[in-house]
Amino acid sequence: MDARTLTPRYSVSPQISVDDVPAIVAAGYKTVICNRPDVEVPPSHQAAALRAAVEAAGLQFEELALTHQTMNAANVAQQRALYENCPGPVLAYCASGTRCSVVWALAEAETLSVDEILATTSEAGYDLEGLRPTLQNLASQR
Repeated sequence: MDARTLTPRYSVSPQISVDDVPAIVAAGYKTVICNRPDVEVPPSHQAAALRAAVEAAGLQFEELALTHQTMNAANVAQQRALYENCPGPVLAYCASGTRCSVVWALAEAETLSVDEILATTSEAGYDLEGLRPTLQNLASQR
């Protein structure tokens, strides 16, 4: 498991497997959010298989499959509600961790500066500089 911390409460990761669940538990995560659509992965890595393993380990599992086309305001708000209201710390995963970072960045544009958001994601290994105009637009609507 390659988890990268964005905040003390929210970390992101590339695709996880059932075999990663013990490490997720040992790392202290309380909730796992799947942001990866099932059509992108084989059955062994689909949400149902991971949900069963995560819940059997005593953690909460949430699913919000995202694509660039479904990264809309409603889904951004839903992701934020999940990572703010579920037991934490929270681990969100997708193919590479980028979508989980993008949805976090879009949600945090309400409260953090664009530079803070981009520095945070960059420190975690995700270069979201191309998102700057969108983040600036969202920040201007505060």
